[in-house]
Amino acid sequence: MKIDTFISNFRQAFGESRVLPIAIWYSREPITSTPKLGGCYFKYLCEIRNGVAVSFNGDNIGCGGGKFYSGYSEMPEFVPNFVSNKERYKQTPELVIDIIDKIGVQRKDGMYLNFSRIDNLSSFDDIEALLFLATADMLSGLSAWAFYDRNEPDTVSALFGSGCSSVVTQTINENSKNGYRSFIGFLDPSVRPYVESNEVAFITPMSRFKVMYDTMRQSSLFDAHAWGKVLERINNTNV
Repeated sequence: MKIDTFISNFRQAFGESRVLPIAIWYSREPITSTPKLGGCYFKYLCEIRNGVAVSFNGDNIGCGGGKFYSGYSEMPEFVPNFVSNKERYKQTPELVIDIIDKIGVQRKDGMYLNFSRIDNLSSFDDIEALLFLATADMLSGLSAWAFYDRNEPDTVSALFGSGCSSVVTQTINENSKNGYRSFIGFLDPSVRPYVESNEVAFITPMSRFKVMYDTMRQSSLFDAHAWGKVLERINNTNV
Protein backbone atom coordinates (compact mmCIF):
# COMPACT_ATOMS: atom_id res chain seq x y z
CA MET A 1 0.00 0.00 0.00
CA LYS A 2 1.40 3.35 -1.04
CA ILE A 3 0.41 6.51 0.78
CA ASP A 4 0.82 8.73 -2.28
CA THR A 5 -1.45 6.45 -4.30
CA PHE A 6 -4.11 6.46 -1.61
CA ILE A 7 -3.96 10.24 -1.19
CA SER A 8 -4.46 10.63 -4.94
CA ASN A 9 -7.41 8.23 -4.89
CA PHE A 10 -8.89 9.91 -1.82
CA ARG A 11 -8.76 13.35 -3.40
CA GLN A 12 -10.31 12.07 -6.62
CA ALA A 13 -13.08 10.33 -4.69
CA PHE A 14 -13.88 13.01 -2.09
CA GLY A 15 -12.54 16.25 -3.50
CA GLU A 16 -9.47 18.38 -2.95
CA SER A 17 -11.08 20.34 -0.10
CA ARG A 18 -11.65 17.43 2.29
CA VAL A 19 -9.26 16.86 5.19
CA LEU A 20 -6.91 13.96 4.59
CA PRO A 21 -7.42 10.94 6.87
CA ILE A 22 -5.67 10.88 10.24
CA ALA A 23 -3.55 7.88 11.19
CA ILE A 24 -3.79 6.44 14.70
CA TRP A 25 -1.18 4.13 16.23
CA TYR A 26 0.76 3.26 19.37
CA SER A 27 4.55 3.40 19.61
CA ARG A 28 7.27 2.90 22.19
CA GLU A 29 8.56 6.43 21.67
CA PRO A 30 6.58 9.65 21.08
CA ILE A 31 6.65 11.07 17.58
CA THR A 32 6.53 14.59 19.04
CA SER A 33 6.32 16.42 22.35
CA THR A 34 2.72 17.29 23.22
CA PRO A 35 1.90 19.53 26.19
CA LYS A 36 -0.72 18.36 28.67
CA LEU A 37 -4.13 19.83 28.01
CA GLY A 38 -6.95 19.80 30.54
CA GLY A 39 -10.06 17.87 29.54
CA CYS A 40 -10.71 15.99 26.31
CA TYR A 41 -7.65 15.36 24.15
CA PHE A 42 -9.72 16.03 21.05
CA LYS A 43 -9.26 19.68 21.89
CA TYR A 44 -6.18 19.06 19.72
CA LEU A 45 -8.33 17.94 16.78
CA CYS A 46 -8.22 21.30 15.03
CA GLU A 47 -4.43 21.21 15.05
CA ILE A 48 -4.30 17.56 13.99
CA ARG A 49 -6.58 18.15 11.01
CA ASN A 50 -4.31 21.02 9.97
CA GLY A 51 -1.27 18.75 9.92
CA VAL A 52 0.14 18.89 13.46
CA ALA A 53 1.09 15.48 14.91
CA VAL A 54 0.46 14.71 18.58
CA SER A 55 1.53 11.97 21.01
CA PHE A 56 -0.28 11.10 24.24
CA ASN A 57 0.44 8.89 27.21
CA GLY A 58 -0.70 8.61 30.81
CA ASP A 59 1.10 11.83 31.76
CA ASN A 60 -0.26 14.34 29.25
CA ILE A 61 -3.90 13.23 28.96
CA GLY A 62 -5.94 15.54 31.17
CA CYS A 63 -9.20 13.59 31.14
CA GLY A 64 -9.69 10.57 33.40
CA GLY A 65 -11.96 8.91 30.86
CA GLY A 66 -9.53 9.57 28.03
CA LYS A 67 -6.67 8.14 30.07
CA PHE A 68 -8.72 5.01 30.79
CA TYR A 69 -10.07 4.46 27.26
CA SER A 70 -6.59 4.95 25.80
CA GLY A 71 -5.24 2.19 28.04
CA TYR A 72 -3.26 4.13 30.64
CA SER A 73 -5.29 3.56 33.81
CA GLU A 74 -8.00 1.50 35.40
CA MET A 75 -11.52 2.88 35.14
CA PRO A 76 -11.87 5.76 37.62
CA GLU A 77 -14.38 4.97 40.35
CA PHE A 78 -16.44 8.05 39.54
CA VAL A 79 -17.09 7.10 35.89
CA PRO A 80 -20.27 4.99 36.21
CA ASN A 81 -22.08 7.58 38.34
CA PHE A 82 -20.72 10.47 36.28
CA VAL A 83 -21.80 9.00 32.93
CA SER A 84 -25.23 8.07 34.29
CA ASN A 85 -26.19 10.76 36.78
CA LYS A 86 -24.16 13.76 35.58
CA GLU A 87 -23.92 13.33 31.82
CA ARG A 88 -27.13 11.23 31.64
CA TYR A 89 -25.83 9.07 28.80
CA LYS A 90 -26.99 5.84 30.46
CA GLN A 91 -30.04 5.25 32.64
CA THR A 92 -28.11 3.61 35.48
CA PRO A 93 -24.49 3.26 36.61
CA GLU A 94 -24.92 -0.49 36.20
CA LEU A 95 -25.54 -0.01 32.48
CA VAL A 96 -22.31 1.99 32.28
CA ILE A 97 -20.34 -0.76 33.98
CA ASP A 98 -21.89 -3.37 31.70
CA ILE A 99 -21.09 -1.54 28.47
CA ILE A 100 -17.51 -0.80 29.57
CA ASP A 101 -17.00 -4.47 30.42
CA LYS A 102 -18.23 -5.37 26.93
CA ILE A 103 -15.89 -2.87 25.25
CA GLY A 104 -12.85 -4.46 26.87
CA VAL A 105 -10.25 -1.69 27.13
CA GLN A 106 -6.71 -2.95 26.46
CA ARG A 107 -3.87 -1.65 28.65
CA LYS A 108 -1.15 0.27 26.79
CA ASP A 109 1.29 1.08 29.58
CA GLY A 110 4.64 2.31 28.29
CA MET A 111 3.20 3.14 24.87
CA TYR A 112 2.38 6.46 23.21
CA LEU A 113 -0.85 7.09 21.33
CA ASN A 114 -0.16 9.04 18.15
CA PHE A 115 -2.35 11.00 15.75
CA SER A 116 -1.01 12.36 12.48
CA ARG A 117 -2.44 13.25 9.10
CA ILE A 118 -1.35 10.64 6.57
CA ASP A 119 0.60 13.07 4.41
CA ASN A 120 3.10 13.32 7.29
CA LEU A 121 3.85 9.58 7.05
CA SER A 122 6.29 7.68 4.87
CA SER A 123 4.34 4.38 5.04
CA PHE A 124 1.35 2.66 6.62
CA ASP A 125 3.65 0.40 8.65
CA ASP A 126 2.55 0.13 12.31
CA ILE A 127 -0.59 2.22 11.72
CA GLU A 128 -3.59 0.70 13.52
CA ALA A 129 -6.49 2.78 12.21
CA LEU A 130 -7.49 5.65 9.94
CA LEU A 131 -9.84 8.40 11.06
CA PHE A 132 -11.85 10.19 8.37
CA LEU A 133 -13.58 13.48 9.28
CA ALA A 134 -16.77 13.05 7.32
CA THR A 135 -19.66 15.27 6.32
CA ALA A 136 -22.97 13.52 5.63
CA ASP A 137 -22.18 13.30 1.92
CA MET A 138 -18.71 11.94 2.60
CA LEU A 139 -20.10 9.45 5.13
CA SER A 140 -22.36 8.14 2.38
CA GLY A 141 -19.37 7.48 0.15
CA LEU A 142 -17.25 5.94 2.89
CA SER A 143 -20.08 3.63 3.91
CA ALA A 144 -20.79 2.61 0.30
CA TRP A 145 -17.10 1.78 -0.08
CA ALA A 146 -17.08 -0.27 3.14
CA PHE A 147 -20.25 -2.15 2.15
CA TYR A 148 -18.93 -2.93 -1.34
CA ASP A 149 -17.46 -6.35 -0.51
CA ARG A 150 -19.17 -7.26 2.80
CA ASN A 151 -22.75 -8.28 3.64
CA GLU A 152 -22.49 -8.41 7.43
CA PRO A 153 -25.05 -6.04 9.02
CA ASP A 154 -22.38 -4.59 11.32
CA THR A 155 -19.89 -3.81 8.53
CA VAL A 156 -20.36 -0.15 9.49
CA SER A 157 -21.25 0.18 13.17
CA ALA A 158 -22.26 3.07 15.41
CA LEU A 159 -21.60 1.98 18.99
CA PHE A 160 -22.11 3.72 22.30
CA GLY A 161 -19.02 5.37 23.68
CA SER A 162 -17.10 8.55 24.32
CA GLY A 163 -15.13 10.16 21.51
CA CYS A 164 -11.94 8.40 22.58
CA SER A 165 -13.76 5.10 23.04
CA SER A 166 -15.32 5.12 19.57
CA VAL A 167 -12.27 6.44 17.73
CA VAL A 168 -9.47 4.68 19.64
CA THR A 169 -10.58 1.81 21.90
CA GLN A 170 -13.12 0.09 19.71
CA THR A 171 -11.12 0.48 16.51
CA ILE A 172 -7.84 -0.67 18.06
CA ASN A 173 -9.67 -3.69 19.50
CA GLU A 174 -11.10 -4.46 16.06
CA ASN A 175 -7.66 -4.26 14.48
CA SER A 176 -6.16 -6.55 17.14
CA LYS A 177 -8.56 -9.33 16.14
CA ASN A 178 -8.15 -8.73 12.40
CA GLY A 179 -11.74 -7.52 12.20
CA TYR A 180 -13.81 -6.17 9.30
CA ARG A 181 -15.93 -3.50 11.01
CA SER A 182 -15.58 0.25 10.50
CA PHE A 183 -17.11 2.65 13.00
CA ILE A 184 -19.00 5.91 13.05
CA GLY A 185 -17.80 8.02 15.96
CA PHE A 186 -17.91 11.47 17.51
CA LEU A 187 -21.60 10.92 18.31
CA ASP A 188 -21.00 11.59 22.01
CA PRO A 189 -22.30 15.12 22.83
CA SER A 190 -19.30 15.73 25.10
CA VAL A 191 -16.84 15.58 22.20
CA ARG A 192 -18.99 17.57 19.74
CA PRO A 193 -17.62 21.02 20.74
CA TYR A 194 -14.22 19.96 19.35
CA VAL A 195 -15.59 18.65 16.04
CA GLU A 196 -16.94 20.67 13.12
CA SER A 197 -20.73 20.90 13.37
CA ASN A 198 -21.24 19.16 10.02
CA GLU A 199 -18.81 16.28 10.64
CA VAL A 200 -18.66 12.91 12.33
CA ALA A 201 -15.83 10.38 12.45
CA PHE A 202 -15.56 7.34 10.23
CA ILE A 203 -12.84 5.07 11.58
CA THR A 204 -11.54 1.94 9.93
CA PRO A 205 -8.97 -0.42 11.44
CA MET A 206 -5.93 -1.24 9.38
CA SER A 207 -7.07 -4.88 9.22
CA ARG A 208 -10.03 -3.64 7.14
CA PHE A 209 -8.27 -0.83 5.30
CA LYS A 210 -5.79 -3.30 3.79
CA VAL A 211 -8.72 -4.74 1.84
CA MET A 212 -10.53 -1.45 1.21
CA TYR A 213 -7.35 0.04 -0.26
CA ASP A 214 -7.69 -2.42 -3.16
CA THR A 215 -11.47 -2.12 -3.58
CA MET A 216 -11.62 1.67 -3.59
CA ARG A 217 -11.42 2.23 -7.33
CA GLN A 218 -13.72 -0.73 -8.02
CA SER A 219 -16.46 0.70 -5.80
CA SER A 220 -19.10 3.32 -6.55
CA LEU A 221 -16.62 6.08 -5.66
CA PHE A 222 -15.21 5.91 -9.20
CA ASP A 223 -17.02 6.11 -12.54
CA ALA A 224 -20.51 5.80 -11.05
CA HIS A 225 -23.24 8.30 -11.88
CA ALA A 226 -24.78 8.61 -8.39
CA TRP A 227 -21.53 9.34 -6.57
CA GLY A 228 -20.50 11.72 -9.34
CA LYS A 229 -23.48 13.92 -8.50
CA VAL A 230 -22.64 13.83 -4.79
CA LEU A 231 -18.99 14.66 -5.48
CA GLU A 232 -20.07 17.60 -7.59
CA ARG A 233 -21.99 18.95 -4.60
CA ILE A 234 -19.03 18.35 -2.29
CA ASN A 235 -16.78 20.29 -4.65
CA ASN A 236 -19.29 23.10 -5.09
CA THR A 237 -19.89 23.57 -1.36
CA ASN A 238 -16.16 23.34 -0.64
CA VAL A 239 -16.78 22.19 2.97
